[in-house]
Amino acid sequence: MSEKTVSGHCLCGAVQVSAVLASHEVGVCHCTMCQHWTGGPMVSVACSPKTAFAGEEHVTVYPSSAWGERGFCKHCGSALFYRMKSDGSYYIPVGVLDDHEGLKLANEIFIDRKPDFYSFAEKTNKMTEAEVMAMFAAPSSET
Repeated sequence: MSEKTVSGHCLCGAVQVSAVLASHEVGVCHCTMCQHWTGGPMVSVACSPKTAFAGEEHVTVYPSSAWGERGFCKHCGSALFYRMKSDGSYYIPVGVLDDHEGLKLANEIFIDRKPDFYSFAEKTNKMTEAEVMAMFAAPSSET
């Protein structure tokens, strides 16, 4: 994959993001934490630790698990990122990004936590909660 930098912003514009895509694959998380945080599944794209924010003073970070934290705009509440504590990599919600060109829905995690009232038409790689927990080898039941 060629390195691609994407930009975006929160709903009120107080925070701007510039990120280098780690992949063009879009992932969906159906865990209950993401459902509570975003009002539905979190649809995001993996980005490198090179991600930068202008207006960083407007970002609030919530440490949601032993391995990850969630950032949001403290003014408008926009979900801005999920960041891995281990390596600083980011998962940026695609709705924050200005450009979706070349992105493809590819993965769904916590598929067994997905409510019955929606589903995606694309064929994706799917992982259950148990499979995700085994991958992270963590005792918590959420991301």
